[in-house]
Amino acid sequence: MTDDDLTVAVLGPGGVGGLLAALLARAGHRVICLAGDETAGVLRTDGIRVHSALFGDFTARVEADTVLREPVDACLVTVKHTALDAALDRVPAAVLGDGLLVPFLNGVEHPAILRARYRPERVAPAVIRVESTRAARGVVDHGSPFAEIDLTGAPAPVPRARLDVLAAALSAAGPVTRVVDGEAAALWAKMSFLAPFALLTTRYGLPLGAVRERHREELTALVEETAAVSRACGGPADPARALARYDAFPPHTKSSMQRDAESGRPLELDAIGGALLRAAERHGVPVPVIARVVRELRELRDSQDAVHR
Repeated sequence: MTDDDLTVAVLGPGGVGGLLAALLARAGHRVICLAGDETAGVLRTDGIRVHSALFGDFTARVEADTVLREPVDACLVTVKHTALDAALDRVPAAVLGDGLLVPFLNGVEHPAILRARYRPERVAPAVIRVESTRAARGVVDHGSPFAEIDLTGAPAPVPRARLDVLAAALSAAGPVTRVVDGEAAALWAKMSFLAPFALLTTRYGLPLGAVRERHREELTALVEETAAVSRACGGPADPARALARYDAFPPHTKSSMQRDAESGRPLELDAIGGALLRAAERHGVPVPVIARVVRELRELRDSQDAVHR
């Protein structure tokens, strides 16, 4: 495995997966996108079209299939948590073999699920900071002026040399990528920012700017509670920094959970809000505001499901 001839599978070529697949393919790597029949057909015919102020507008040719049929150097898992179980059927463990499995999922509980199904020492969780949306099959709109990846292989002993090779390939393709020590710290750093943002924008159906103006006290409470849970789990805890990051984002920014709610898609509520509550309970951390907001979101989701039944 060298950084100039990687074969990379991308499970779920949507907003994040499609962007990474296109960038890696443009950089000269062989990319196999794994998706349903219709999406795979579109990708085989048209490739992936990317619209990005940072990386430019371009079309990348990729291979596409409905299931992984040969070993690869790495498989990037970029589906939503709600689709994870079904999607993993496209990546048989026996076929993946020695390949790295690199999940770019929200939440903190998925590494254990993946290590129970694949070789634990080949599961290398990653965190990506980007705003990228699938506008249509094979069309990706990258809206943020940044794309940053943290790649980690701890606590499982993923070979550092293989992490370094993948990180170098990703960096050369576009996203600033670094290998970091400490899985919990990496995952909770993202969770500490994502959870309050996703939960409140979805709860009120408002972009970030309106949430931070109209629901500032609630946002602050969620940030503080999430930081306390993160600290108990071995992650970072800096509420002031999180609030400052929210204030720096454009006011029209929406969370992916909010976009899913607007489109009637399943919500990653359990992977984000549920995981927070379970971690808080394990460590005896009181989180009354998180509990209330998650309960209200569950009630709202259930009422909407009842309407559509």
